[in-house]
Amino acid sequence: MKLKVCGMKYNTADVAILQPNYLGFIFYGKSPRNFESAIPELPKGIKKVGVFVDEKVEIIVDKIEKHQLDAVQLHGNESPEYCQKLKRHYEKRSDEVISFKEKDCHDFSKKSRNDTSIEIIKVFSIKDEFDFSVLNLYEDVCDYFLFDTKGKLPGGNGYSFNWDVLKDYPSTKPYFLSGGIGLNELEKIKNFRRSPTSKYCYGIDVNSKFETEPGLKNIEELEKFKHELNK
Repeated sequence: MKLKVCGMKYNTADVAILQPNYLGFIFYGKSPRNFESAIPELPKGIKKVGVFVDEKVEIIVDKIEKHQLDAVQLHGNESPEYCQKLKRHYEKRSDEVISFKEKDCHDFSKKSRNDTSIEIIKVFSIKDEFDFSVLNLYEDVCDYFLFDTKGKLPGGNGYSFNWDVLKDYPSTKPYFLSGGIGLNELEKIKNFRRSPTSKYCYGIDVNSKFETEPGLKNIEELEKFKHELNK
């Protein structure tokens, strides 16, 4: 089970020592965890995720290049067409030359497609029920889904949704489980992993339950959680 620690801001280097699989950096001005500095050099094997909310594609592309991001997490109302536009911009096409006016690639001035690959994580918010049919149009334009708790904010609300909803998950697309997960949820996670419902659960995403303030992570608690997660 992969571990993603999101909402990084103040003590990134300390969290990186724990070697989580993903570190998430929020690029959203309304978030108290909005990231505006430089990402420090991270140990090999940790993927850098940029979290965006209904942002312009060209701004996401700029952030990817500036911070050398490995993945983007789309936490707003991004359409399948939006995801496809971003995905195709980073699609490897070897020696193929694209038309100057080809509209599926953001940077029309490029003579060939960007060779940088990027993982796309699309977020869907859940409370007590969810219409999984909305996933159909995203199947081919995202690498992962992420299920979070529906709340006032686009993330970091600090409480869980009803995981039983995922019993009806119809896809084989790997997904991240998120929403108010902390040390108190370890036993619940272990029970979840023993159930057929977790078959396509790729990773656990944590954030606010491991903070002493927004963006400042509790290293001791994170270390304990990571140690227990895959026991």
